[in-house]
Amino acid sequence: MRVTDKCDVYSFGVVVLEVMMGRHPRDMLESQLQESSKSRRDNVELILKDLLDQRLEPPTNESAKAVVLVVTMALACIRTRPASRPTMLFVAQKLSAQTLP
Repeated sequence: MRVTDKCDVYSFGVVVLEVMMGRHPRDMLESQLQESSKSRRDNVELILKDLLDQRLEPPTNESAKAVVLVVTMALACIRTRPASRPTMLFVAQKLSAQTLP
């Protein structure tokens, strides 16, 4: 394993998911490494439905939009192929461009 800026991006994605889930996303990360017979879209729908910390009230309205943005960025950061991950500059710009509640 070679240390690159894409490793930092991956770590950022893991930390964000850990905050959103209320626990380490270990199972999700392991399952992502294994090729699934489901389509990518099915996997994303399953993740978004079950991803958030169940101890908290589900977000609504503007908060829900912000959560979707943050989760989308985190999922992009943990892509299996490092070359397909965004840069931290891109992630920071996307998050900064949104008015969060």
